[in-house]
Parts: sequence; C-alpha cells; structure tokens
Amino acid sequence: MTVRVGVIGAGMIGQDHVRRLTEVVHGAEVTAVTDLDAERAATVAAAVGAWAAADGAELIGLSEVDAVLVTSWGPTHAEHVLAAIAAGKPVFCEKPLATTAEDCLRIVEAEIAYGRRLVQVGFMRRYDAGYRELKRVLDAGEIGTPLMVHCAHRNPTVPESYHSEMAAQDTAVHEIDVLRWLLSDEIVSAQVITPRPTAKRFEHLRDPQIMLFETAAGVRIDLEVFVNCQYGYDIQCETVGETGLARLPEPARLAVRSGDATRVAVPQDWKERFGAAFDVEFQEWIDTLAAGGEPTGPSSWDGYAATVISDAAVEALKSGRVVGVTMKDRPAFYAEGAR
Repeated sequence: MTVRVGVIGAGMIGQDHVRRLTEVVHGAEVTAVTDLDAERAATVAAAVGAWAAADGAELIGLSEVDAVLVTSWGPTHAEHVLAAIAAGKPVFCEKPLATTAEDCLRIVEAEIAYGRRLVQVGFMRRYDAGYRELKRVLDAGEIGTPLMVHCAHRNPTVPESYHSEMAAQDTAVHEIDVLRWLLSDEIVSAQVITPRPTAKRFEHLRDPQIMLFETAAGVRIDLEVFVNCQYGYDIQCETVGETGLARLPEPARLAVRSGDATRVAVPQDWKERFGAAFDVEFQEWIDTLAAGGEPTGPSSWDGYAATVISDAAVEALKSGRVVGVTMKDRPAFYAEGAR
C-alpha cells in the first residue's frame, strides 16, 4: 500500500521532507502541498506531481490524502493537527506540537476522544542510531542505575531573530524529549544558569546557558546550550550510572592525518548530523501506517510534556529560580502498550 501524504508548510524543512518522502522513503507519495506562500506551494507541488491546495483545511479534506505532515509555522500547528484528528487522518507534526500547553492538551483530549492514536511528533533523536544504542544499554542495566547525565547542544551560529527563550523552546526541547525517553523518567524541575556571555552573540541573546534538570527518580541532568560556538554542530550526551557510564558516540567521520596532526571534521548543521535519523523516522511512520497500525513514535502526550518542561526552563531563565514542572497526570491512553 502506498501512503498518500499531504504536506502543510513548504518552507525549508517542509521541502526537505517532501524530498525525503519522494526520494528516500519507500511506500509514500506526496499528493498535496499547501503554504501561506501560494506560489511556493505551487512550485514545490509541481516538482513532485502533487496538487497545490489553497489551505490546510482543503488539503486535509482531500480524498487523495491519507495522512498529513505539518511543517508550518509553530503557532498554526494546533489548528492543523486538530483538523486532521477530526478527519480521522494520521498526522505527523514537526515540533512543537503546539506553542502552548493548553493547545497541546486540546490535542491530547481530541485524540483520546477519537479513541485511536493518530498523532506523531517530530522528535527525530529517538531514531538516531547512537541514541538508540544508548537507550538499549540503559534499559539493559549495563551501567547500573542512572545517577547523572551530562549533555551539550552547540550550534555554530544562529540568526538575529533567535532570542534567549528559544534556547529552551527550540533547542533544548530535543534533549528534553530524548532524555525523558532514555531514562523512562519524568523531569520535575528546571533551573537555568547564565555564565559569562560569548562576544560572538547578538546583544539581546543570553548565550551560553546551562540548564539543570531533576527527574522524579532523582537523576540530575546538566545541559549546556551554546548556539554561537563557531566551530560546528556538536551534540554530546553522557550518562553516569552506579557501575559505569555510557557516552553517545561521535558521528562516523573520516580521520585525516596530515603533517603532525589528525583532523576529524565536525558536522556543521542539524541536517548533516541527523539526516539519517529523519530518514528512519519517516520510513517507520510510513511502514506503520501502511500496515494499518497506530503511530509508535513520540506521542501527543510527549509533545505536551516537552512544552510544559521547556516553559518551566524559560520561567527559570527569567526568574533565576528553580522552577517546578507541573503537569497533568499521564492518561492511561498513552501508557506503554495501552492498546
């Protein structure tokens, strides 16, 4: 079975996913595209023989669309995801699921009322080979009970439009999700410390930031977010357990010996670092839908949790305090193996 996908949002990541679904993923076909820029939507659609829909509502209603991919501007996500649920169509939504916890809960409630999982959120790190191996090691108890996690998320530069709150909402949110998954534990508090700022930033931006999280089981997490590190896109994660430690492997890169030094190139952007994870993520999503199953990746509940925790980190940045994370109780609907 070929899964016919309609894409809402034809910007950079939307176009990359159209390419992925068309050229990399097996069993998928892009049949419709829409964007606020109608000319851009028409261009992207024409390149893959798809229909250029007037808006998200029209696209979701098309009989030629089996599943929906939302890659539009964040504040529009809730509208499109809720419309897809109402239409009974599976929907893959790039992060954030919604820009407010309240809208995330509306999606959770709508999906529960529908009675079947339809939503998957685009936290691609769960599909990275290194993170999956780290998850296997932790689940197998190979380093004993986890005690501490040390992380870093570094970008070479960010545009002037990037503001201090985005360090949590757009950047650290990936660590927030993947750490909840790795540890099978919930984050219950957040604190943000701002060291000496780099001179390489725009003046309005507080960079770097050190985020400190605590989980319900008492695991302590420190996360360095440094989005003007200059040298590359560098993702680090090390878990320290009672009997050992496990460190995320570096991406496979060629080591070049020249003169008196050995040189290994550093990835320069997220697409280079996590391109393969995106491929695996979408192939698994399409395979699951083609088999008639429910999405198995990050859920609406995961999207809600990530939003609540990143909001707490923003509050901690502004207040200088340790901020508790207050979440609703997890519905049985989203318990592992619930259906």
